[in-house]
Parts: sequence; structure tokens; C-alpha cells
Amino acid sequence: MESYDMFSPFKIGSLSLKNRLVMAPMTRNRAGEGNVPQDLNAKYYAQRAEAGLLITEASQISPQGVGYPGTPGIHSKEQVEGWKKVTHAVHKKGGLVFIQLWHVGRISHPSLLPDGAKPVAPSAIKPEGNAFTLKGLVPFETPRALETEEIPEIVAQYSRAAKLAMDAGFDGVEIHAANGYLIDQFIRDGSNKRKDQYGGSLENRLRFLKEVTDAVTTAIGAAKVGVRISPENTFNDMKDSNPQATFNAAARMLSSYKLAFLHAVEGDFITGEKLLNYRELKDIFKGPYMANGGYDLDRARNSLKNRDADLISIGKLFLANPDLVERFKKRAPLNTPDEATFYGGDAKGYTDYPFLT
Repeated sequence: MESYDMFSPFKIGSLSLKNRLVMAPMTRNRAGEGNVPQDLNAKYYAQRAEAGLLITEASQISPQGVGYPGTPGIHSKEQVEGWKKVTHAVHKKGGLVFIQLWHVGRISHPSLLPDGAKPVAPSAIKPEGNAFTLKGLVPFETPRALETEEIPEIVAQYSRAAKLAMDAGFDGVEIHAANGYLIDQFIRDGSNKRKDQYGGSLENRLRFLKEVTDAVTTAIGAAKVGVRISPENTFNDMKDSNPQATFNAAARMLSSYKLAFLHAVEGDFITGEKLLNYRELKDIFKGPYMANGGYDLDRARNSLKNRDADLISIGKLFLANPDLVERFKKRAPLNTPDEATFYGGDAKGYTDYPFLT
């Protein structure tokens, strides 16, 4: 019988993970000029290579996909060379690493985009809140609704980014369909008011995710592809009239691909509430299910024991504890994450968290 112990191996596709703990994708805003990963980024990920799997910070698939300063991309030769430093360092430590493919959609600002262009979105709906720019926080602007004929090129950019990820040495990719970014904006009816084949019905709102998943799995194989969703997260001014039905349908659609995993942000970043039935979502998907959302050692252990998840992804605790797997094994004290150094900066709060002595 398969062991659901946190520290037991687990297979996704052809990859054998040494444990069921995954480092969640976390934006850290420390890429270099040209949004190219640097030696410091390689050190950061290699420090955490004892995780069963590392998922990198979200990485834009094109210049149009940028939403924050200092975030890495996966669309230029220079970025591929930068990422090679990361994958080599992680593999040298015996780790496995996926890159998260990202287009922010409306969660951007003209100052971050080529030629000062407007951000794009399914519909011209201005999100509440502020954009992070080189000059600090400024209010979001009303995005431009994508023309129907523009969408295939963005789908193709996901495919190209996945191929470049393989060139850079990654073990796979995660399609970022969560947290209020472009794919999520198409899925949820609060941000998608389109009248064409990408809006209206649930099938239509899932079409963009389906086309991206088709393209990426065709490019590199479904066994190397995961998808991240956030059914009830209101972060980035997101809402949906029936999130359980919407994301049950998404899980059902994605189940047919035999993906590496489905990665769900359980609950809401903003309110802390967790109202949906995620076990229902897991059972519909019928593939490896990764849970995320404030998990600590005991919650992770119980979720695995109850078969509510196959893998547990953890963010802030991995950020502050490069040796989190070892600390969990020993029930050792944990470093406290320093929120002041989460975004941007240098090695402080990035690669200088202490290991167990």
C-alpha cells in the first residue's frame, strides 16, 4: 500500500520526488537587468533543494506579461542562460525544479510594459488596488480588452516559454492559472464579461486555460506540466459567482490531460477563509493533487494522512527555512520570515537565513 508519510517518495510523471513537501512559487523581485536570473537566485533555490520539488517564482512568458519590477522572464536567450545557473545548482544538490509560467494580464502598469502600452485583460475592467512600479505603488489603470484574434499568439507564447524552460534545464513547468492573473481573469465571471467564444458560459471561460494547457502539454509532454488554481482567492480583486462549480469544471477538464499535478491555493489570501470543498476538487481531478495555503507540519501531516492531498506546497516557511524538510523531520524550531525583505533587495532575507547547526 502506498505510504502517505510526508517524507516518503512520490512520483509525478517519470520523476521520483524524494518527499511530498514542495516549495511553493514565491515572487521575490531579485532578477537582474533584463529580468535575467542571477547567481544569487541560483544560490537561493539550491539552498532549498531538499524539498521534493521546487516551483520557481512566477516568470513572465513575454514582455507584455510583466507585472512587477525585478521578476524573471522565460522568453529571451539571456533569461534562459540565467535560468541554467539555477537548474544546474538545484540538480547538483539532487533537487528537482519546475518553473511557473506567468502572464499577469490586467495586474500591471504602462510603466512596466513596452512602449507604455496598456495592460491587457479579458475585459476592460479596472481592478481595485495598486500596481507595484519602479516609482512605488500607483493605482491600477483600466486594461485593454484583448481582441479575439490576439489570443492565439498569447497561447503560443506559453508554448514557446515551456520549450525554453526545457532548454534551460527545468524538470517541468507549472501553468499559473491562479491569484488573479491572466488565465484566472478569463476563468472567473467577475473579471470576464466577454461576448465571444472566451466568455459567458463556463465552457467558454475555461477555453483559454484549455488552449494554454493543450499548447504546453503538446510542446513538452503532459507529464512535465502542472497547473495552479486559486478557486476562492480574492487577491487582485477577483470574484466568481459560483467558485465550486467553476473550479470543479476546471478540475474535470484538466483531469483528461494526465498532468503532473493540480496545485490548489486553498482558501483566500485576504480573508483567511476556506469555504470550498477541496476534497471534492481532488477527487474530480483523479491525478496528483497538491494543496497550498498556510500549511504547517501538523496540518500537512494530517492532510496527507487523510488522503486530502498527495503533496503539500509551503511558501513562507520554506522562504525562511532553507532546511525546512530537516527541521520538520526533527520537529526543530523554525526561523521567522522577515516580511520587510520579501520583495526586492539583496541577500538579506533571501540567502542568509540560518540552517540548523
